[in-house]
Amino acid sequence: MHLFTLVLGIWLLPKVDTLTCYECVPGLSGSCTETTKQCPTGDYQCGAIRVLTYAGISQISDYQAKKCTLAQECITGSVNYGVVKTMLTSKCCNSDRCNSQPVPDASQSTPNGKKCFTCEGETCTKTVNCEGTEDHCIKTTVAVGGNKLTVKGCVSKTICTAASNPQLAAYVGAEVSCCQGNLCNSASSASAGLLLLVGPLISLVLFF
Repeated sequence: MHLFTLVLGIWLLPKVDTLTCYECVPGLSGSCTETTKQCPTGDYQCGAIRVLTYAGISQISDYQAKKCTLAQECITGSVNYGVVKTMLTSKCCNSDRCNSQPVPDASQSTPNGKKCFTCEGETCTKTVNCEGTEDHCIKTTVAVGGNKLTVKGCVSKTICTAASNPQLAAYVGAEVSCCQGNLCNSASSASAGLLLLVGPLISLVLFF
């Protein structure tokens, strides 16, 4: 009798509604076909993201996507290696198909007074002026083509928090170290790196 009551009670429990969201995740071609998708659980929201990468003042990539996403994956911030800066903007919402609109273009921010070390080749004694919400310094080691590449610069705390998730970092084999305070990321030398590859690569995995 007790078992029957338990089973009946579970069956009568209200089902947790899951959202239906727009999904459009570009492949290598950079394009995608927008569809709708039922999110797997009630923990997911509808999300849209835009990742802009600049070399100096020139935009070198503009990645946009939509999908079901967890709240902790919905972040906004930037990482600035001096030569390359990547700006990540995401918007999440909690109603069906609410992610219909793309994320607007993030405006370039101004220096905020903080400084971090950056690398030029194997030398990491130069500094970069942090901008906008970049309130931490970063040192990142990434495995690319069998080589370990180390880069340094400024970063927003939100990106540091997300990048420390081993499931996210595992996509690129990145070892991310963040610290707070001017020039806290050490001026010691680093292995020469393909900086243009590292900036966009780290940012793209933060959402997926």
